[in-house]
Amino acid sequence: MIPLARRITAVCALGAALAACGTAGPTGSTRPAPAKSPVSASPSATRPPVLAPGPGGLTPVFEHGPRTMGKIVAFTFDADMTADEGPRAAAGEHFDNPGLIGALHTLKVPATIFMTGKWAEQYPDEARSLGGDPQFEVANHSYSHYAFTPSCYGLPTMGVAQAGADVERAYTAFHKAGLRNVLPYFRFPGGCYDQKSLRALSGLGMTAIQWDVVSGDAFATDADAVAKQVLDGVRPGSVVIMHCTRSAAPTTEQVVRTVVPELRKRGYTFVKVSRMIAASQGRR
Repeated sequence: MIPLARRITAVCALGAALAACGTAGPTGSTRPAPAKSPVSASPSATRPPVLAPGPGGLTPVFEHGPRTMGKIVAFTFDADMTADEGPRAAAGEHFDNPGLIGALHTLKVPATIFMTGKWAEQYPDEARSLGGDPQFEVANHSYSHYAFTPSCYGLPTMGVAQAGADVERAYTAFHKAGLRNVLPYFRFPGGCYDQKSLRALSGLGMTAIQWDVVSGDAFATDADAVAKQVLDGVRPGSVVIMHCTRSAAPTTEQVVRTVVPELRKRGYTFVKVSRMIAASQGRR
């Protein structure tokens, strides 16, 4: 949920060969390996743009778009909930944030939501609504929100041998919630990954999505400080990480209401991650 501990910049190269089909359909480039079931249980009508696998089929990583593509920025929100937090939700703790979603609607800001399977199980109506809303796109954030590497900001850790099964379990939870058209993008819990975890997801046809602007909204209580951090960090092509959990990120709605008008004054346009990847590939 906070800055990633390990960056493997080699796999972030946007000059690598890119995948074939995006929102406008095939372009004749090389297509990555098709996703395994149950990823295919929620197919999109047209496959979103993805990066081609890295060396040896390693899962590719996207951190931001090219700085020369103009003033576009992608807001991303992690809908976090670990596998063992059900009792806390039952006791009244809020892991969702309807006010934030309402603010994004009011401000007409498209966004990409990285959702855990456990969150979809806890809030199936909200998950289904987000998945069916053209203003948003939903992607996989694991089922359990357990870290894929050791020592990841205090998160519980799972072995890489369980990583693929955990990701697929998330897709099963999305399907049961009625959430369709989940994108083939993945965000590592805590943003922590290494070559072993990238290799563990190889063959799923996914692109790992990181970020270059850390909002600092996780556990923050000063909305102005978070807003300043976002405004100071955004550059053309930036991907911003925020959170869609009231209990863990109570200032995010106010941050969005402050930051969006200011970025628009500065000439920025908001896009989804899929659009930014497409733009990095020279597509509209």
